Amino acid sequence: MVPELDLDISVVIPLLDEEESLPELGKWITQVMEKHKFSYEVIMVDDGSRDRSWEVIQELAAENPCFKGIKLNRNYGKSAALNTGFKDAQGRVVITMDADLQDSPDEIPALYKMIIEEKYDLVSGWKKVRHDPISKTIPTKIYNAFTRWFSGIKLHDFNCGLKAYANPVVKSIDVYGEMHRYIPVIAKAAGFKEIGEKVVKHQARQYGTTKFGGLKRFIRGPLDLLSITFVTRFRKRPMHFFGAWGIVFFLLGFLGASWLIIDQFLAVYYGTEMGTPVTNRPLFYLSLLTIAIGVQLFLAGFLGEMMVVNSPQTHEYVVAQKIGINTSINSSEASESNQ
Repeated sequence: MVPELDLDISVVIPLLDEEESLPELGKWITQVMEKHKFSYEVIMVDDGSRDRSWEVIQELAAENPCFKGIKLNRNYGKSAALNTGFKDAQGRVVITMDADLQDSPDEIPALYKMIIEEKYDLVSGWKKVRHDPISKTIPTKIYNAFTRWFSGIKLHDFNCGLKAYANPVVKSIDVYGEMHRYIPVIAKAAGFKEIGEKVVKHQARQYGTTKFGGLKRFIRGPLDLLSITFVTRFRKRPMHFFGAWGIVFFLLGFLGASWLIIDQFLAVYYGTEMGTPVTNRPLFYLSLLTIAIGVQLFLAGFLGEMMVVNSPQTHEYVVAQKIGINTSINSSEASESNQ
């Protein structure tokens, strides 16, 4: 259910060193919002820029009170910037887009309609025609195919920065690491299963080069997908994972050791040749190893259960400055999580 909020749309824009594109992006968003008579806010999250991006955000906020800014104390990454912006978003629909002018604000009305009228929880953009070099498009296709197969969510472009969310979705998820690529997976695990897709126009980059990502995303991305899968399934019940595998390993080791001992006793009982002593047989040491692994996994599950009960985790980031944001909304942003 969409909550009763005063604003139609919150636009959350994570950015890093995008001073050249911000003025044009601000004008473009304003034109779209005024044309369609939306009540709105634009939250620009500066993820530790070293250029004049923060000064430009201040200028935009001075010209238009609908523009707001959050400056992170250092560069945490796109996931951190999105997560911080989500906490302050007050629109019934939350739109995310990149600051490099490759995402078109003209897509906002259609995305808004899909959330409000067609009752989607989340709509992901699909850059069917991309203006990126082949060195980026081919790995992206492989990544998307793997994520579709692994998650069961039939989206063509998981990493598209242009997405729309019903407000309860962004208030119910926690995004960190490189997990912004898997927000649909996180949302589905949280119970938001109405996930749609819209073909969106992809603009060629006009200024500079990409700031978020790089080759390291193809290493971290699959690891984060595995992490999300594990966390969403077993975060509240780690004993179900570690304990189950612990029992399996313990039983395998116990059965192997038992078979060796019984075989030795039978050899003695029937007076047959004993052959190789138990302690000289490889299976004996393999059985001991699997028993030890089983005990360790079980203990890991037990300790995980204790941590879940006593140490609920959140991911907060140090905010250096805000513009136009009601600081009473979040009182705990001064604590930094270990990443």
